[in-house]
Amino acid sequence: MASSYLNEILILFTVAVVVVGVCLHVKLPPIFGYLVIGVLVGPYGLGFVSNIEHTRALAEFGVVFLLFTIGLEFSLSHLINIKWAVLGLGGAQVIGTTAIVTLIAIAMGFSLEAALVLGGIMAMSSTALVIKQMTDQVELHSRHGRNAVGILLFQDLMVIPFLILVSAPAESREIGAGLSIFLAFIEGIFALILIFILGRWVLRPIFQLVARYRSMELFTLTALMISLGAAWITHQLGLSFALGAFVAGMMLGETEFRHQIEAEIRPFRDVLLGLFFITVGMVLNIKLLPDIWLSVLSILAVLVLFKMLFITLLCRMASWDFSVSLRTGLVLAQGGEFGLAVLTLAFDGEILSRPVSQVMLAALLISMGLAPILIRYNGRLVDWLIPKSVRLDSQAIRKHMADIAHDKENHVIMCGYGRVGQNIAHLLKEEGFEYIAMELDPVLVQNAVRAHEPVSYGDSTSFELLKAAGLNRAAALVVSVGDPATAIKILKQVRHSNSDIPVLVRTSDDIHMQELIKAGATEVVPETLEASLMMASNLLFMLGVPGSRIIRKIRDVRQESYQNFRRLIPGGGVATSPWLDREEHLRAIGLTDASWATGHKISEFDLHQYDVVLVALLRYGNRISRQDEDLLLCAGDTLILSGIPSSLDLAEKSLIAGLGADAGSRLKRL
Repeated sequence: MASSYLNEILILFTVAVVVVGVCLHVKLPPIFGYLVIGVLVGPYGLGFVSNIEHTRALAEFGVVFLLFTIGLEFSLSHLINIKWAVLGLGGAQVIGTTAIVTLIAIAMGFSLEAALVLGGIMAMSSTALVIKQMTDQVELHSRHGRNAVGILLFQDLMVIPFLILVSAPAESREIGAGLSIFLAFIEGIFALILIFILGRWVLRPIFQLVARYRSMELFTLTALMISLGAAWITHQLGLSFALGAFVAGMMLGETEFRHQIEAEIRPFRDVLLGLFFITVGMVLNIKLLPDIWLSVLSILAVLVLFKMLFITLLCRMASWDFSVSLRTGLVLAQGGEFGLAVLTLAFDGEILSRPVSQVMLAALLISMGLAPILIRYNGRLVDWLIPKSVRLDSQAIRKHMADIAHDKENHVIMCGYGRVGQNIAHLLKEEGFEYIAMELDPVLVQNAVRAHEPVSYGDSTSFELLKAAGLNRAAALVVSVGDPATAIKILKQVRHSNSDIPVLVRTSDDIHMQELIKAGATEVVPETLEASLMMASNLLFMLGVPGSRIIRKIRDVRQESYQNFRRLIPGGGVATSPWLDREEHLRAIGLTDASWATGHKISEFDLHQYDVVLVALLRYGNRISRQDEDLLLCAGDTLILSGIPSSLDLAEKSLIAGLGADAGSRLKRL
């Protein structure tokens, strides 16, 4: 059994590497690949994995960890900010969808129990799929992202009565279902209060104690224990695993350990979540599709179109514009994992017949297969479906931006108003400079406006919005968004207008530095290199180096575009990076008696033909930084060369093999 279990897991990972790699190559969401893998290798496909129970329990932890990490992002204050999305939109969507589908099902001849179950199944969307995809697209904190999360949270709460309904014995459904549901809600409230109390007064001291030992192993074990323990509490009280994990994450999101916990949990989450989506795909019996395809397509069309239109209508009634409303509808227009759970129990309890169950199952899984594409392109679909309303929405945003900027000259335009943007704004205000900021986080914008800051909601990649912010009158543009692709898009928009405005761009490291400069950035500030520079300068000051000398060194490093800081000795992690062949590395080449370079002068070896630089020469343990070109190289010398890997390979071959003065050109031709 153990061997079979290992074989099946190995098969899943092997196929996953290939299929997900293909999906990434053709720019499809990885989730789509996971679902396809499940259909292909599952018991109803090629049959490589015959028993999905081996992986189902392990895969469910993926959803637990996903909701836990999302809870880290949604602190209690954030949850309060979206309370109307949870209670208002979420309540209206679940109750409304269930009621409409129930009435239609009864009219078609289904029993009340079966009709209620079908309504509940249709009301549920995939929490795991939506949140994972929205997180990858950096849309989780957008207006439609917050609406979607609010609705999903209410859906998770409403799973309880449906699970009770389908799990209760047939003879007790009519008599005891109402009381069971009421008791389940009381237990749910108790579970949430318990987790809140633990989160407030227990979790922070625990992590403070663990942090004192400076053990990453202990820290990771504690994070896993907390997330799984909270999931266990809610499960024991009749709620879903995911809800407890979400609340625990939300409590820890209030602590200073939030980012470290997320970093430790993420590897477990991503791997197990992939297994979860694979097991979802395994449930579909594709052999039955030729007989039921017409019914499946009908249910699929009703599921996707009805949910999209109904959620759009609810968002419009809540005063959201058409663009946000339709994007929310598109994001949630699919079935969900909790709907699959309810469907499975309903079939086992003989509430739904096998033919109906198979049709619903196929429709749900196909909708989940389409969902990553709908979510990925939700913005483009809205532009195509309702271009007029999009223009009206954009015009309203541009008008608001223009109103803020109408009396400003020589101001600074800031793309992004997160921590970096706000710190820059603080210093600008102290020096008397005016600025305008645009941000996509609606809650952040709302809070900034309340503080009377010149901040507006808007997409910085829109050139029309940049013009409305007074781009032609501005003194500088600051791009502080974290996504390099977004920064490059902004730069191309600005430089396409032949604008010569200075543009300062922030990037997390130097990987995309040259690409940003090529796109038109005046200055690029790589956070990793600047952190290194600041730490080195503070260290030199502590060691007694004069301040004027330190300042001069800092200036020289920046003027040289951090060239010396970007020459690194590569490690195992660097070797797997896609940008390996574009970055300069350092390489140490030791000479022996058999090396061609031994006994030759440095001048005899033309380094420029290989596009490499001799940084230093080590001899007898001493570092010779400035070498005499007439210096003879000896056995035991170590040459420190800088260049891209392919150039370093050519130079090393020539140094060791002795291919002559024209070695570089000959090797390149080869």
